[in-house]
Amino acid sequence: LDLVAGTPVPPATLFTWSALPGFAVDATLAFDAVTAVMTLVITGIGTLIHLYSIGYMHDDRGFARYFAYLNLFLFFMLVLVMGANLIVTFVGWEGVGLASYLLIGFWFTDPAKTAAGVKAFVVNRVGDTGFLLAAFLLQRYVGTLDYAGINAAFASAPPPAAIGTAIGVLLLIGACGKSAQIPLHVWLPDAMAGPTPVSALIHAATMVTAGVYLLSRLSGLYLATPDAMLVVAWVGALTALAGATMGVTQYNLKKVLAYSTMSQIGLMVMACGVGAFSAGMFHLYTHAFFKACLFLGAGAVLHALAGEEDMRRMGGLARKLPFTF
Repeated sequence: LDLVAGTPVPPATLFTWSALPGFAVDATLAFDAVTAVMTLVITGIGTLIHLYSIGYMHDDRGFARYFAYLNLFLFFMLVLVMGANLIVTFVGWEGVGLASYLLIGFWFTDPAKTAAGVKAFVVNRVGDTGFLLAAFLLQRYVGTLDYAGINAAFASAPPPAAIGTAIGVLLLIGACGKSAQIPLHVWLPDAMAGPTPVSALIHAATMVTAGVYLLSRLSGLYLATPDAMLVVAWVGALTALAGATMGVTQYNLKKVLAYSTMSQIGLMVMACGVGAFSAGMFHLYTHAFFKACLFLGAGAVLHALAGEEDMRRMGGLARKLPFTF
């Protein structure tokens, strides 16, 4: 309510993470308008996916394990969006990487599904390397890892242009890993190996939106580094085009939706790259709802067709599945 009234909510410091000379970091949670949007998406859609999963997974032997992983996923995603600095965000960042690995490879007796989980995990580690290198450069040249401090420093006394651009591009590499942007998009279609509600959670409400959240959170940094913004805009535009054209050629129902997600996130990243951060966040919000609906609807179709995923073998389902229709 304070937030709605325009009153800022004071950050909550849980404990001191590091008190080394020149490197003091607190485990601090902050809540502002951006966090509010993300939190509502994560908990709102996450709750609906939990309810849907009760029916979807009712006869699965790993029922309890599934819900443990699902809750772990939401916990780490909330840590990610509520962190007041890059260190706390990174804990959530790595946590959703772990939870996605566990959920994508949920049916671990199938080697193909296990391989898909490993692929998602490894590709995300590549992006995380960019994230960490950017954090090191920020600590070295800006002297803080707090979001407010970073944005303020870039507005008043930014580091040399080359360093600022390098930080912006490295953060983009981190975002590309999580948000499946070119060239780190290869894990996303394989992420369909997990149960369908997991696809809805990863693709709509949580993991793939983390990169867009990071770009928006550090909008002050990007507005001061136009060269980095140009790279962000081009990566987003190319991903939006590539994802859409790849989706057109697919026959697998879930993979069509996966490439659609890749394309939609590309549009959000492109919005951030041209300075329209609020437009990118708005599309993130709307996309979370319609993509979750699409995946859960696809789950109902796959359930009705005993796991058949080839769209060429579907048709005339409106009469059989009126509610889904």
